[in-house]
Amino acid sequence: MASQAQATLNPTRDDFASLLDESFTSRGMVEGRVIPATVVAIEHDFVVVDIGLKTEGRIPLREFLLDEAHGQPKAGDIVEVYLDRIENALGDAVVSREKARREEAWTRLEKSFAAQEAVNGALVGRVKGGFTVDLGGANAFLPGSQVDIRPVRDVGPLMNIVQPFAILKMDRQRGNIVVSRRAVLEESRASERAEIVGQLREGEVREGVVKNITDYGAFVDLGGIDGLLHVTDMSWKRVNHPSQVLNVGDTVKVQIVKINPDTQRISLGMKQLMSDPWDGVDAKYPAGGKFTGRVTNITDYGAFVELEPGVEGLVHVSEMSWTKKNLHPSKILSTSQEVDVQVLDVDGEKRRISLGIKQVQANPWDAFVAEHPIGSIIEGEVKNITEFGLFVGLNPELDGMVHLSDIAWDAQGEEALARYNKGDVVKAKVLDVDVEKERISLGIKQVASDPMADADYRRGQILTVEVVDVATGGIEVAFGEGNALRSFIRKSDLSRDRQEQRADRFSVGDRLDAMVTGFDKSSRKVSLSIKAMELADEKEAIAQFGSSDSGASLGDILGAALKNKQ
Repeated sequence: MASQAQATLNPTRDDFASLLDESFTSRGMVEGRVIPATVVAIEHDFVVVDIGLKTEGRIPLREFLLDEAHGQPKAGDIVEVYLDRIENALGDAVVSREKARREEAWTRLEKSFAAQEAVNGALVGRVKGGFTVDLGGANAFLPGSQVDIRPVRDVGPLMNIVQPFAILKMDRQRGNIVVSRRAVLEESRASERAEIVGQLREGEVREGVVKNITDYGAFVDLGGIDGLLHVTDMSWKRVNHPSQVLNVGDTVKVQIVKINPDTQRISLGMKQLMSDPWDGVDAKYPAGGKFTGRVTNITDYGAFVELEPGVEGLVHVSEMSWTKKNLHPSKILSTSQEVDVQVLDVDGEKRRISLGIKQVQANPWDAFVAEHPIGSIIEGEVKNITEFGLFVGLNPELDGMVHLSDIAWDAQGEEALARYNKGDVVKAKVLDVDVEKERISLGIKQVASDPMADADYRRGQILTVEVVDVATGGIEVAFGEGNALRSFIRKSDLSRDRQEQRADRFSVGDRLDAMVTGFDKSSRKVSLSIKAMELADEKEAIAQFGSSDSGASLGDILGAALKNKQ
C-alpha cells in the first residue's frame, strides 16, 4: 500500500504520459458536443457553469433569457451547453447556451421532418423573397408564396405569433431549412372541407353569403366552404353579368345542384328555387300564335326575343324581313326593341321556340300580285344588268327580272343586253310571280306583239330583205313588218356561183331578194337562200325558153328570160 501511495505522489514519466493521453482523449470526446453543466453562480450578467474536468465556463445571461421555456437559471441548476473548447487562453471552457439550443432544435426538427409533422415557429423578420421563421432555436426560410393560400398584402398581423409550419426541406450541413405555412393551411382546410362536404346533400337548400363575383358566376360561402353559383343558374331569364343580380356580401338562398366527391366542388343554383317558366310553354305559345316580345341579344345568325322573363325564342336572320336580304341582324333590329313576332315552331322539351318577324307583316309579293296580276304592264327602272338578264325596280322593296330571252323579239344574248343601261326606264309585262321563291318574271318584248305570230311564209316564196350584219360565215338580214324578223344566210347560200359566195360582197343596209327554204313557226326560224332563188330562176328560164339540147347557150336563155321579165 505504501508503495502504491508513493507511486501516486511521485508519478513516473510513463504515468504522466498516460494521464496526459487520458486528458486529451476526454477532451476530444466532449468538444463540439452538447453536454450537461451545473450552474455555479451568476456574476455580472454572466452565468458561470461547471462542465466537469475541473473546468468552468462563462455564458452571457441573455442566451438563457431567449429560452422562455426555462427562464433565468439559478445556482445548482443543471443546464445543457455546447462545448466549443475545453480551455481557452485564460484557462476557461468556451461554452454556449445558444448553440446548445440550436443543436437541440435541429435534432427535434429532424425527427419532425422524418415523421412529416408540423412544427411551431414564429415569423421574426423579412428577407429577400420571403421571411425568417424562428423554430425554437433554429432559423428557417419561409418563401413569400408559402405564407398563405391566397396572396397576403400585409403580414404584420402574422409576425411574432407562434403558429404551425410544415418543413419542406432540411440540410443540416448547410444549416438550411425551408418551411411552409400554406401547406398547413391547405391540409387543415382540406380536412375541414371534407367534413363540411360530408354534411351536404344534393338538392338541399341553404343560405350563404356572396363572397366573390366573376364574369362567369359568383362564389357563395356556405359556412366554411365555397360553392359556385354559375351565371346560367341565377335566373331563368338571360343574365349578361352576375353583377346584374348579386352584390358581394348579399345573403342568398341557394340549392345544392351537384357535389363532386373527387374534387369536392359544389355547384349551386338560384333559379331552381323558382317555378320553371318553360312548363306548359307549348300551350302558352302555340305555333302560329302572334305575340309581342323584347330583343335581348343579337348574333350573326339572328336575334333572341324574350316573350316573358325566362322564355326566349330565336328569330333567324332569314325570318326577319321579306326583302332585306344578306344583312346583319343588327342592321334590322336593335337590343331592347319591342317587336311583334309569330311562333313558327315550339319544342318545350328542348326549350326552343322559333319565331318570325316577317310573318306578322304583309307579304310584298302577295300585295304585288293583287295589284299587278299576271299579264299586266308595269314600268320600272333598270337597277342592274347581268349576263343572264336585267333587274327592274318595281317599288322600293321589290325587283323583277327580265331574262335574256324576254328582252327583244329581234335580238338575242349580248346584242339584246347592249340596248339597255342602268337607269333606263322600261315597260314590261308581268309573266309570272312565285310567292314562295319570291321571284317576279318580266318580259319587255311581250309588251309588243310577236311579229312571228302573224307571219305566214311558204317554201319557195321570194322575200326582199335588208342586210343588218356581215360576218365571216354569212350575212344577217331583217324582214317583215318593221324588219322585226331576222334570218342568217350562210355563205354557201349567197350565190350559185362559188366565186360569188363571199359575205364581203354585201354591206349593211343593202336590200336584196332571197327565197324561203324553210319555215318553222314553233322555233321561230325562217331559212333564206339567194342561191336557191338563182337556181329556181335558172330552172324556170330553161323551161320557158329552151333546153340545153336546143343549141342555145345558158346565157342566151337567161338573157331572153330576163328580157321577158323586163
